[in-house]
Amino acid sequence: MERILCPSMMCANYDSLKEEVIKLDLAGTDIFHVDIMDGSFVPNFGMGIQDVQYIRKNTQKLIDAHLMIENPGDYVELFADLGADIIYIHPEADKQPVRALGKIKGKNKLAGIAINPGTSLETIDELLPLVDYVMIMTVNPGFAGQKYLDFVTNKIKKLVDKKEDFEFKIMVDGAISPEKISELSGLGVDGFILGTSALFGKSEDYATIIKRLKS
Repeated sequence: MERILCPSMMCANYDSLKEEVIKLDLAGTDIFHVDIMDGSFVPNFGMGIQDVQYIRKNTQKLIDAHLMIENPGDYVELFADLGADIIYIHPEADKQPVRALGKIKGKNKLAGIAINPGTSLETIDELLPLVDYVMIMTVNPGFAGQKYLDFVTNKIKKLVDKKEDFEFKIMVDGAISPEKISELSGLGVDGFILGTSALFGKSEDYATIIKRLKS
């Protein structure tokens, strides 16, 4: 099973974003991961509309929009029309998560749910037949550079057991180091959001790092 590698563009060098996108694309990026934050659902502001447009203009690879915002269902069409291929919602942020996921599918996009460290799998069981991706947050969402929360690994193991029944892919996001990629890949995780722990701010070029992480 080849690992799906997704650079978190929040961690990219914004002095030369176009160059970053092109270098990451050529290096073998599978999905460009874009964090959208509203300062309410999470205590930070993230990337915005122009960022999605700009990344879309400079790559043909998949783009995901991780909506860390209140009432994400109200913004599904907006991000779908901007060119996001995969749209993640946090179920607890929307009064009608089933409707929000239906809107994603209605735009012919891939639907995902993101699960916070403190969100139990039991609360999202009913949504699993409706999604293409489940992204488990291994840190509290909102800020880069946090420490991996070890207790979440048990949740990942439980989710892997459900994966075959519903045919979704499991992604993990938060303090994902090369060592964690190796460990979690062995457990059955499909994809990894790459930030400062594995990709950005290193002395090696992106192509060298991504090639090594894929193997």
